Amino acid sequence: MHRSSVSSLVAHLLRLLIFQISVHCFNGDRCDRREVGVHTSVLRGAPEPPSLHVSSSHSSSSFKIALFADLHYGEDTWTPWGPLQDVGSTRVMGNVLDFEIPDFVVYLGDVITANNLAIANASLYWDQAISPTRSRGIPWASVFGNHDDAPFEWPIQWFSPAGIPPLRCSPDTNSSSQREECNFKGTQRLELMESEIKNKLSYSRIGPTNLRPSISNYVLQVTSSDGDPTHQPIALLYFFDSGGGSYPQVISSAQADWFEKMAQKLNPDLRLHVNRGRR
Repeated sequence: MHRSSVSSLVAHLLRLLIFQISVHCFNGDRCDRREVGVHTSVLRGAPEPPSLHVSSSHSSSSFKIALFADLHYGEDTWTPWGPLQDVGSTRVMGNVLDFEIPDFVVYLGDVITANNLAIANASLYWDQAISPTRSRGIPWASVFGNHDDAPFEWPIQWFSPAGIPPLRCSPDTNSSSQREECNFKGTQRLELMESEIKNKLSYSRIGPTNLRPSISNYVLQVTSSDGDPTHQPIALLYFFDSGGGSYPQVISSAQADWFEKMAQKLNPDLRLHVNRGRR
């Protein structure tokens, strides 16, 4: 899917993708300073990430999530059009984040167009895509789409008189390992995720190994610490890797079983209740 070049339209559409979860103070008092924590669940014993903080002067407040999908960084990198679209996407995301001031951001797949990236540098384009969120100190999580590790496709334009564009490799590419990285191959899902989770603000997780080649399967538990010593979750955010790219685009039966087990463990008898806030 190609991105629209009309930034105002894109900004308007992106602003629609804002969700709010109402969080109440359990002690009934006014909340001058509230804490909302996000904890990840992949396997038993997974480490807990740091808490997120939300300021409020009312008895309830909202946990706002911004969603960005189909950004397609790195598309048509060999043309003037492609890089300009990336610059525009970065600007639009920045404007949306400054306008909405979300507490959390979710990247909903197709962050990059891997089938247009000739060398194993997809993580650099992924890093560009998350830079507006990271630079503002907003935590985020991501899930893969069908383009994020799609096999490289040779553009028909490369067979024109202009020929193949030069590879953008470091001038000091001397070692065999460096030369190996400077060739026509992509970056796999696992490599992309391993690179992203090095960021302290990333809540993305590598899912259970028995679900591979599917990678981005995990749960985020949103909790409020106000007057609740048990820190019970107020929302569960499930992330599924829907495949595509390096393997068939599908939600497998193994993923469905994993979801059922996690739901039974984290939300038995469907006891979790969420009050949705209004814009």
